[in-house]
Amino acid sequence: MIDRHSDLRLVRAALKRSRVVALLGPRQSGKTTLARQFVPAASLNHFDLEDPQSLARLTEPDTALRPLKGLVVIDDIQRRSDLFPLLRVLADRQPLPARFLILGSASPDLLKQSSETLAGRLETILLEGFRLTDLGAAAQTKHWVRGGFPLSFTARTEADSVAWRRQFLQTFLERDIPQLGITIPAAALRRFWNMVAHYHAQIWNAAELARALAVNESTVRRYLDLMTGLFMVRQLPPWFENLGKRQVKAPKVYIRDSGLLHSLLGIANERDLEHHPKVGASWEGYAIEEVLKALQPDDALSFGQPIRVRKWTWCSSSAAAALASSANAQMPP
Repeated sequence: MIDRHSDLRLVRAALKRSRVVALLGPRQSGKTTLARQFVPAASLNHFDLEDPQSLARLTEPDTALRPLKGLVVIDDIQRRSDLFPLLRVLADRQPLPARFLILGSASPDLLKQSSETLAGRLETILLEGFRLTDLGAAAQTKHWVRGGFPLSFTARTEADSVAWRRQFLQTFLERDIPQLGITIPAAALRRFWNMVAHYHAQIWNAAELARALAVNESTVRRYLDLMTGLFMVRQLPPWFENLGKRQVKAPKVYIRDSGLLHSLLGIANERDLEHHPKVGASWEGYAIEEVLKALQPDDALSFGQPIRVRKWTWCSSSAAAALASSANAQMPP
């Protein structure tokens, strides 16, 4: 088992200072495995909302949750957004008998009620799969080719990793998105996702994608925001000291996981990647994601913007610093 010490440290620190901690990230990124290191799955304090038994226990949520003490884990919280008002009430008790670790596969905006009912009580941590700093520099090429999803990275063979990623893409579109109440056809989103992969590391051109998909620009914007909220795509807005003089207004777009990017582009292994015209763009996105995971920048980042980070974080992230250097990133000392 790979020790995710960086993520464990972040969660422990958050639980000490916050009444409710949301561990958010794409499906299959390891949230459930990480949460079980705090509360075992067999514990009465652990609720998995994909488990019929847990759902049955939450038929009367106040009766199930109010008596619990210590840390309570609720997995797949997006399935029961109606729990947020109750969590607000339980988090306001004095003295506080229980803290809550909630796991979700969508951003707070897509979870709707969370940002409203838990304002001032909720701290959010993003979990995006294995970090290079957890795996070690020797695993860099494998990590770049396969991506950070645990089951993709640890697959026995390259073919097994490719098969897992293909199945993930299909399941994500056909099952996970409809479960959030989103009714966009899976085929339309798949075409859009494939096109975004070809725009990876480029400035977003909504008009061009809209023409290619035979939809209007607001529709492709909605698709992009949806994929961003589900942690599949990253948007980096442009930066300029004087906002009134900003010339480029469209963001750069990236597929966040390099392994998924390679599957969308039909790249099966390291040799295919080395000979693919998007190899440079793939490396740019991979470097950006790993630097952001390792350095935890204080500010929201933009392309063309110097990165400002906490001094202690920079000193503890030598692997990410080396990665950034090799990608010609401009970092402060």
